[in-house]
Amino acid sequence: MKINLLVIRTSNPDKLKIQYEKIGFQFNYHQHGNGSLHYASEKEGFVFEIYPLSKSMKEADNSIRLGIEVGNLELTLRNIENSDWKIISEISKTEWGEIAILQDSDGRKIELKNKK
Repeated sequence: MKINLLVIRTSNPDKLKIQYEKIGFQFNYHQHGNGSLHYASEKEGFVFEIYPLSKSMKEADNSIRLGIEVGNLELTLRNIENSDWKIISEISKTEWGEIAILQDSDGRKIELKNKK
């Protein structure tokens, strides 16, 4: 089994797009049929989309925790300096490898892991 799509919603898609670009995503503007305009990033069969909040949502769901592998964790953390990312936990060595925990502007926890 492999996850091939993740959709997150936010009150500020432009801000979140810029934030996630700083950790390595590249987005294009998309629309499917009459659906909402949104940002989409596709790499190695995985699609990550940032949508505006739906009409029934009052705020973004920040209970999701994402794990993302990056090529160079130290460089990625330098790229987010002076940005809207909040570093929750600096790089630490765990049984799963080197990991740092960030928080996006909606409050989602993002676990960045050095690619082996």
